[in-house]
Amino acid sequence: MHSTEEDKENFKLNIMKKLIECVPNFSEGNDMHVIKQITDAIETIDGIRLLDVDPGKTTNRTVVTFVGTPDEVVEAAFLGIKKASELIDMSKQHGAHPRFGATDVCPFVPIANITMEETVEYAHKLAKKVGDELSIPVYCYEFAAREKKRRNLASCRAGEYEGLKDKLKDPEWKPDFGSVEFNSMSGATAIGARNFLVAYNINLNTTSTRRANAIAFDVREQGRMKREGNPITGKIVVDENGNKVRIPGSLKKVKAVGWFIDEYGVAQISMNLTDITVTPVHIAFDEVVKKAAARGIRVTGSELVGLIPLKAMLDAGKHYLRMQERSLGVSEDEIIKIAIKTMGLDELKAFNPKERIIEYILDDDSKSPLINMTLKEFANETASESPAPGGGSISAYMGSLGISLATMVANLSSHKRGWDDRWEVFSDWAEKGQYYKDALLKMVDEDTNAFNMIMEAFGLPKASEKEKAIRNKAIQNATKNAIEVPFKVMKLAHDSMTVIRAMAEIGNPNSVSDAGVGALAARSAVIGAFLNVKINAKDLDDKEFVNEILAKGTEIEKASKEMEDQILDIVNGKI
Repeated sequence: MHSTEEDKENFKLNIMKKLIECVPNFSEGNDMHVIKQITDAIETIDGIRLLDVDPGKTTNRTVVTFVGTPDEVVEAAFLGIKKASELIDMSKQHGAHPRFGATDVCPFVPIANITMEETVEYAHKLAKKVGDELSIPVYCYEFAAREKKRRNLASCRAGEYEGLKDKLKDPEWKPDFGSVEFNSMSGATAIGARNFLVAYNINLNTTSTRRANAIAFDVREQGRMKREGNPITGKIVVDENGNKVRIPGSLKKVKAVGWFIDEYGVAQISMNLTDITVTPVHIAFDEVVKKAAARGIRVTGSELVGLIPLKAMLDAGKHYLRMQERSLGVSEDEIIKIAIKTMGLDELKAFNPKERIIEYILDDDSKSPLINMTLKEFANETASESPAPGGGSISAYMGSLGISLATMVANLSSHKRGWDDRWEVFSDWAEKGQYYKDALLKMVDEDTNAFNMIMEAFGLPKASEKEKAIRNKAIQNATKNAIEVPFKVMKLAHDSMTVIRAMAEIGNPNSVSDAGVGALAARSAVIGAFLNVKINAKDLDDKEFVNEILAKGTEIEKASKEMEDQILDIVNGKI
């Protein structure tokens, strides 16, 4: 991470606002001093969080990823482009990746609370600023394109830097913003707005760029030219309108090319997955494995460039667990590990999920201090003179342990020898168990946060009548929240007992006692949480709300005790 603590605080304040991700690609991947100056310029803007800096030596290109509020992203991107124009001389730049400018591309990606239409407006705002103030020719692409033929980045960049001087003279390719004069130092820049794109390279056990390209043509949506006779040297087929006929590849929303990477000594299929809802990462990987094998080539691993959404990694991990007929109801960490190992994402360099998955980078561990403690630290903190964590947090933790035991039984049952035809049944139960476990773990810190909110409300000034009114309202709001949080724990813990009962009934008989202990923990979580509901309810002025929630709590407590009795009867009958 490159952000200061002040930047992180500013980012937290902005988390509920509109957020845009910006992924500028700079045509320098070897001189880290140059790259650092560019990222330093980006980070001078408050409200920006630098997420990733990924230099490539052979491509001579660095992909930078940062997130922030729209106006701040525009300003930070401008400063990065400006600094790159001062430091990178395109007349001396060479690399394996197509490029036509010091800042080759600068896409905006809507992340939170903002539409694509709004994102396009900000992309145009940046493009105008770059064109007006830096005199750099700017082409707008993807959703920001002002005409159809410029929507495709490859069209905007056709001819690359070497052909840019002539391209700028063509009225058909007049830049959307900036000068039509050739800038030999900075070249041109493509600024756009697009959906989340995953840049993904797949490693091959060959050094042949031609073989790698052949596989890329097999899979990419654009495919290859159709030829008469010989598929390589034959005459290109054209239709009745004179247009070249193409044989489409097997993967939609995928761009791909083959290249050789000196840095690693292997050929790769370099892919842009432009819509991972259409072609997810794992499907792209599997298809390349298939097409490579047909050409006598083996995939040895893969490489992620930049960041990836959590869902993409979880979908991949679950896909490979299904192929192994293994339970999907394992921890998030285990699912991600399966994805990394299956796709060989750590073959060329270490793959740290905390640094490559966007949700993990944006996650604020300071909001969950308790569940990030060791067991010993948690026990010591509970036993200290501090009033929190208290009974509510402990109840939530007991509930998480109870359902964790049942989830363990489900996973053991899914993997039990001789029960292979039932693995999916137990996998479904295990996934439900994981849901309750994660939800209850979250409530461990939520309950302590609720208590702290009450303490903060009591600490508000009360010198005047106005201050007293504000303080009283804050206390009442915090108290209501401190009732709702343990009540949610009650519901979660009670509902989790359906999984526990199922595992007592149909799970691995050797683990039936674990289901019994899980029932005891879940029932205790319900009763313990209800105690916290009741002690906080006595201080709330809204008696209608209090009476309603106490009535519901009483019903849940009764139902959980009945469920516990049923489970223990099943367990004792099998022991």
